[in-house]
Amino acid sequence: MRVSNVTVRKRLALVLVVGILVFFIIDVRLGYVQFMLGDFLTGKAKDSWSRNVPFEPQRGEITDRNGVALATNISAPTVYVVPRQVEDPEAAAEILAKALNMSKEKAYQHITKKAMIERIPEGRKISHEKAKEIRALDIKGVYIGEDSKRHYPYGSYLSHVLGFAGIDNQGLMGLELYYDKELKGQKGSVQFYADAKQQRMNNMADDYEPPVDGLDLKLTIDSRVQTIVERELDIAQAKYNPDGIIAIAMNPNNGEILAMSSRPDFDPANFRNVAPEVYNRNLPIWSTYEPGSTFKILTLAAALQEGKVDLEKDHFHDSGSVEVAGARIRCWKKGGHGSQTFLEVVENSCNPGFVELGDRLGKEKLFKYVKDFGFGEKTGIDLQGEGKGILFNLDRVGPIEQATTAFGQGVSVTPIQQVAAVSAAVNGGILYTPYIAKELIDPVTGEVVMKKSPQAKRRVISEETSKEIRHALESVVAKGSGKNAYVDSYRVGGKTGTAQKAKDGRYLENNHIVSFIGFAPADDPQIVIYVAVDNPKGTVQFGGVVAAPIVGDIMEDSLRAMEVPPRKDQIEKELTWMDTPMVEVPDLIGLSKQELRQQLINFKLDIAGDGEKVVKQLPSPGVKIKEGSTIRVYMND
Repeated sequence: MRVSNVTVRKRLALVLVVGILVFFIIDVRLGYVQFMLGDFLTGKAKDSWSRNVPFEPQRGEITDRNGVALATNISAPTVYVVPRQVEDPEAAAEILAKALNMSKEKAYQHITKKAMIERIPEGRKISHEKAKEIRALDIKGVYIGEDSKRHYPYGSYLSHVLGFAGIDNQGLMGLELYYDKELKGQKGSVQFYADAKQQRMNNMADDYEPPVDGLDLKLTIDSRVQTIVERELDIAQAKYNPDGIIAIAMNPNNGEILAMSSRPDFDPANFRNVAPEVYNRNLPIWSTYEPGSTFKILTLAAALQEGKVDLEKDHFHDSGSVEVAGARIRCWKKGGHGSQTFLEVVENSCNPGFVELGDRLGKEKLFKYVKDFGFGEKTGIDLQGEGKGILFNLDRVGPIEQATTAFGQGVSVTPIQQVAAVSAAVNGGILYTPYIAKELIDPVTGEVVMKKSPQAKRRVISEETSKEIRHALESVVAKGSGKNAYVDSYRVGGKTGTAQKAKDGRYLENNHIVSFIGFAPADDPQIVIYVAVDNPKGTVQFGGVVAAPIVGDIMEDSLRAMEVPPRKDQIEKELTWMDTPMVEVPDLIGLSKQELRQQLINFKLDIAGDGEKVVKQLPSPGVKIKEGSTIRVYMND
């Protein structure tokens, strides 16, 4: 059948139109892909070609309040391998195994692993010398990535507070864990390009994404005070070989922790070498025990606030014991203290006297103040693992429970609770939340990203009541059971504590936690220091004998380090036969050698120079020192 020319032309026209339409669609599609999807598809291709060598960020430093670095970083390179780029896996494994002190078989497993990039565990955080050695081997496919590891320049110093970080620079304990999100930063990387055979594409430049370093953390810790505390705890550890020691120093006016330490301690860089129960327990905030007589401060505060006692006018006769609901509660002094004012009851730490104060208050009032001072709940300090102690339920408190609570027995509290509560008792009556992190700082700009402010929870007692407590506790140190914490030229107040330890519901024999809590200056407290020694050996287990001298030594050096000026208006210490009298240093400036020998009957003399007149002396005039001490004088040559 013959087709007409008209039909042929129509069919050709249709084919042409269809062809034009197809090519138009293809052009539109190509244009769309080229201009609209080009960047997207190129990015996807680059992603398939790209290989990343990660760069870890610098973890933020932790410093004390004065900028002293307590936790920092040191460079520690890490070995990576791109398996498909290794040309001779057998030879590479042998060389790498020898360099990293690992088995050839294990090295071969990593080198031949079906992965784009493999990190060698045995090559993590190596020394720069080792990294240089591996680079010199020039093994194709093996790379050195920049990395860092945590460094604690002072070893076990502040170990439980700082905690530690793991091999991935992740916080695992202490402040390292509590502020891990802020400290860790964001990872960076070097990105290079390789084809399907994992061969580098040299025509494409490498991309570098810098890491974002973590924020620096500035603490409330004062390393001057912390160093003094660490020193004194080391001395006490060697002297008494106790089961444990706890120490806290706090600014009572805002809740800032100035120092915190405990024994046993550990080196954060080698935490794997100690038992978990050592590094997992920050004793100053975790441990709970009967406080003993340090708790009497709160009973005293409640009784004064409620007008239940006049320390100077009210008297109490202590026969050596008191009977409560058929039970006999004894004073620590056999035969008792006899007739005393209630100020002397405080000075003598007389249990029957405090039972009387508890009775005057009644259980509702007594336990109201116990809770108002923060016991039975966590203080809220920014550290993990805080305990909250144990109190009697009020409906289960009878006469005996009320009596024992009044002098610190039968209740369980934490050291940080005691420090916060006593701080409230002496700072004018305000209970503060303790805290240890002061600021978070951008390490690049120096900008303060977060700044903590003191947090006042509530007023517990009045200014006037707080003033009376300070006077009473200063008298305890000058005239009572806390004499061993007395610091010449500084007004120190405080209270001893001796608590019998309990196990399985029974008290242990000759096993006590002895403690002392002190503050200074007594008229304007700048520091509160608490020390507790668990089962000291080879000594009488009394807080006044063991813990008070430790606090006294810490207090004296800390006040000087904090540049708190000495004072002359302190209560004169009541001396015992064991005490060496304190004598005021006379003014020796201008005296001759002959006059010196006439003046210094109670002192030893150290003369420097050959001149005839004194031009300088140490110690300065007016300072009190022990009789028989040496005075150094400088003559005018």
